[in-house]
Amino acid sequence: MTRSRTLLLVALTVVVALAAGDRADGYLKLGVRIGSRSVSLQWPRFPVRYFVTDRGVAGVNASQLQSAVARAFDTWRRVSSAEVSSSFVGYTPASPFEDDNMNVLGFLDRPELERVLGATTFLIDTTDGEILESDIFFNSAFPWSVASGGEANRFDVESIALHEIGHLYGLGHSAIGETELRPTGGRRVIASEAVMFPIAFSAGNIAGRTLKADDIAGISDLYPSNTFSRRTGSVSGRVTKNGKGIFGAHVVAMNPATGTMVSNFSLGDDGAFVIAGLDPGPHVLRVEPVDDADLESFFEKTANVDIDFKVMFFDRLAVVPRGGSTSQIEIAVKPK
Repeated sequence: MTRSRTLLLVALTVVVALAAGDRADGYLKLGVRIGSRSVSLQWPRFPVRYFVTDRGVAGVNASQLQSAVARAFDTWRRVSSAEVSSSFVGYTPASPFEDDNMNVLGFLDRPELERVLGATTFLIDTTDGEILESDIFFNSAFPWSVASGGEANRFDVESIALHEIGHLYGLGHSAIGETELRPTGGRRVIASEAVMFPIAFSAGNIAGRTLKADDIAGISDLYPSNTFSRRTGSVSGRVTKNGKGIFGAHVVAMNPATGTMVSNFSLGDDGAFVIAGLDPGPHVLRVEPVDDADLESFFEKTANVDIDFKVMFFDRLAVVPRGGSTSQIEIAVKPK
């Protein structure tokens, strides 16, 4: 069996100023190219067995780290429309990112990664995309906390663990969020409708402990329960500019009755997109360029992402059928 390791480039980015082919549903899923196919990274079986390093940092010992990680795993487990589970095996002297056939979560001191709070790596079977091993590290160059209500000037372990465990299960980044530049440098999160948004809340904030509709749709799409596909629906279509499909447009479906939002990207030269896991009923569709974070948080450096267009709404409501799909929607955007 051939194996290869893939490191997520920036799994979660600090937002404070530090010092003055086949269709791929990529908005929520991490993928790998196997020959001419794109396949989603997935675990072949559950529970995912994991270890925690036996070393803590100032303010968080190994036992407290394990408890916060366990709570984060349990938050994903409680998604009723998905079937995922985990099992804590024990503490280990091993560190994350070692090729040791263990899933290890722990602290590493990486001060040179001055914008990275944490990251996730995978060892995968390159014949089918199955995940064989996944490690998560939390950067001990930053101050951490496990306080139930958060702690000023310290980043919340449980929030960051929830994001990284989403990666561990195979989810990519979501673009449902908004930031603003700080006068002294860096970005501050104004609002986020997804735990998988790639930019972290400021130190002391614990809002990232709660999954949102986009996260739930993603994990349910990857590991659906028996009833998920029967009680939800999807929309699909293409985004065009000047009559041609565009790659990398961010498409958001908003349920006006509940305010929940689920998103995806147009993935392919034809501008095709699919948004799954939607509640039945009418949805407002909005298309926007990805301009609120580094493009590399969502796409490879070589991707030809188009951000030169204006925000556009579909000119009518898209009605999502239960257990089915509304398709052939075309949203034409205009250049900026």
